[in-house]
Amino acid sequence: MIVDLPDTTTSQVSKSLVKIREEGGVVALGRVLTLVIATAPGGEEEAIEAANDASREHPMRVIVVSSDPAESSDVPARLDAEIRVGGDAGASEVIVLRACGDTAHDEESLVMGLLLPDAPVVTWWPGVSPAIPGEAPLGRIAHRRITDASTQPDPQAALHGLATSYRPGDADFAWTRLTLWRAQLAAVLDQPPFEPVTAVRVTGAIDSPSTTLLAAWLRLQLDATSTCVLTRTDSGSHGIHGVHLERDGGVIELVRDVPGIATLRQPGQPVHDLALPRRNLRDCLADELRRLDPDELYGDVITSGLALLEDVQTEGIPA
Repeated sequence: MIVDLPDTTTSQVSKSLVKIREEGGVVALGRVLTLVIATAPGGEEEAIEAANDASREHPMRVIVVSSDPAESSDVPARLDAEIRVGGDAGASEVIVLRACGDTAHDEESLVMGLLLPDAPVVTWWPGVSPAIPGEAPLGRIAHRRITDASTQPDPQAALHGLATSYRPGDADFAWTRLTLWRAQLAAVLDQPPFEPVTAVRVTGAIDSPSTTLLAAWLRLQLDATSTCVLTRTDSGSHGIHGVHLERDGGVIELVRDVPGIATLRQPGQPVHDLALPRRNLRDCLADELRRLDPDELYGDVITSGLALLEDVQTEGIPA
């Protein structure tokens, strides 16, 4: 069910929620958190779809704040709202707030009256994120703050911006997308022979901040020379391409030449094909919502590991 509330206020939205619960039996009981999604106009539906899918694992209230920061202040102040419950909201209840004019400049006040009482708050910027998420209006009220460096105009510059602006509770999908890679590499290195890794080479697309973070994580954990190679291609290849770990006994290679499938080559062992798909928004969001305490390893990698990278190279077709 979708209820439209044109030219409204947050107070009227709150009253409408109560009315919907009383008349339809839709309750907020069992909601474990409030997810605030800050997005630009036109980007709401993809984020809502991911949140609805993730809500089946994490029942929650979703508040979508849709506004354009570059919008002129001459635009009349206005708030249009939409409430979605039942089949249109997964296992959550979705409140969409479309703000214009001066109303859009006070995002914190827009959502404060709609937060679930005594429940943690997570803020997610699926598109362009603020320079310092922890100090943004919607970031100050959140226990966790989720950004996505890959959606920024310059993903690599955004990654280094996150390093300088990091606050405990920050997270980025560039790190979340590494979960399968990290698990597979950890499993490989947990097998004999237990030789130290002397050099690491990670390759990936120029628009893949995950490639840089993976190289930084390996540098931090293995204390080995780590090189990150970012490749410009016109073949539509995205994300991480491969990891090469050098040891005295030979080179371990985990390379993804085919979308969703990686090839593992180890000295003295048969070649293995492994399922290693790119994680979608739903998987990344659900993963981040599983923990509401600060991700200390991500904090170490973004603030320390990134600075330890020996070399970051760019190859391929000139930009």
